[in-house]
Amino acid sequence: MTIEDVLQSTVKMDNRQKVILNIMFTQNLLQDKFSEVIKPYDLSGEQYNVLRILRGQKGSPANMCVIQDRMIARTSNTTRLVDKLLLKNLVTRNVCSDNRRKIEVLITQKGLDILAEIDPKLVEYETNFSNNLSSDELEQLNFLIEKYRQ
Repeated sequence: MTIEDVLQSTVKMDNRQKVILNIMFTQNLLQDKFSEVIKPYDLSGEQYNVLRILRGQKGSPANMCVIQDRMIARTSNTTRLVDKLLLKNLVTRNVCSDNRRKIEVLITQKGLDILAEIDPKLVEYETNFSNNLSSDELEQLNFLIEKYRQ
């Protein structure tokens, strides 16, 4: 289905407009479905992203700058996100012994357990969206999106 059909548009669009609308519409669709996956765990997409980043640290703490730099939505308030995860006992936060201005954040076992529960559901989510594309098409799509973003 074309983006014009989806949006029920009768206005002629050039390809530049269609690409932007396609990306925006697809991003919203992906976000809605992703939110459905993580909703039972009382997590926002940004909170999930922080947990994913901390899991990737493989047991080493991350400071707020590292988390902020690796966020998908870089405008997120990292301190607020960590505070919410702290209240849920999904992370710990400590002052660095070497630099008292530096805060170190570490994922807890409870946080790791929740991610382990979510992982297979996200694999299913990703598979559902990519079913219509071959592995070559997925590679090409990634290449084109990354090229477009630059």
